[in-house]
Formats: sequence, C-alpha cells, structure tokens
Amino acid sequence: MKKPKYPLEQVALIKQKRLEEAEKLLKERKELLTREEENLKTSIAKRDKVLEHKKEKIRKHLEELEGGTTSDKIQLAERYIKKVVDEDLKREEKKVKDQQDLVNRAKKAVEEARENRLKKNQEVEKMRLHRDEWEKEQALIMMQQENLEMDELGSSMFSRKRKEP
Repeated sequence: MKKPKYPLEQVALIKQKRLEEAEKLLKERKELLTREEENLKTSIAKRDKVLEHKKEKIRKHLEELEGGTTSDKIQLAERYIKKVVDEDLKREEKKVKDQQDLVNRAKKAVEEARENRLKKNQEVEKMRLHRDEWEKEQALIMMQQENLEMDELGSSMFSRKRKEP
C-alpha cells in the first residue's frame, strides 16, 4: 500500500522558509547593533579627548593666573575656552547622544527580530508535531487496512477450503 503524502507539506515548507528569513534578519540586526556600538565607542573617545583638551586648557589657564599674567591673556584664554572648547564639547556630546539613540534603536530592533524568530520557530515546531501525529495516525490506518485485507484474505481461503471436498 502506498504511503500518503503529508497534506500540509507546502505550509510546513513556507513556515520553515519564514523561520530562515527571521534568523537571517536577526543576524543582520545583531551586526548592525555591533557596528552602532563601535561607532558609539568612537564617539565617546572623541568626546573624552575634547573633554581632556578642555581640562588641559583650564589647568594651563589656572597656572597662568597663579603665575601672574596680563588681563588680555586671561580674557583671551577665557574666551577661547568658552567659545571654541565648550562648543566642541557640546558638539561631541550631541554626537554621543545621537549615537546612543541609534544604539538603543538597534537594540530594540534586535529584540523585535529575536521575538519574531522565536514566534516563527514555534510555528515550525507546531507543524513538526502535527506532522508526527499525522504520520502516527496514517500508520495506524494503514495497519488497520492491512489487517482488514488479511482477514478478508483468510476468510476467503477458509471458504474455499470448506467448499472443496
């Protein structure tokens, strides 16, 4: 007797393909998150460099004040610190904040992709369990049919032997 074909084979294949796509998307999102985190580290390093520059300028300014200097040099140093260094620091702080926002969005996208993959994995697992149950059921049906055919064959042989003298 021919074994029947699983009726939901196409559905199972589609669900498996969707799972593979979800896994691929998750991998891409993780790579994006890694790149964004690297960019964040770079932004933080640049900001720290500017902050260190500001601290150095303030330290030099304080040394000049203690050592005695002209008011023109004091004003010039203060303007430089306020204008150039503070603006650089603000700009770098904004870059860090913007990059942190990108990292947060990438983390959220990874989590959504992970949940999607989990959902797809559950669907594939349900289809696998359904197929296993279906195959067991089909094996039972085939066994019952074979038993019925054997019973018919046995009863026909018995009838034939009884009719023969």
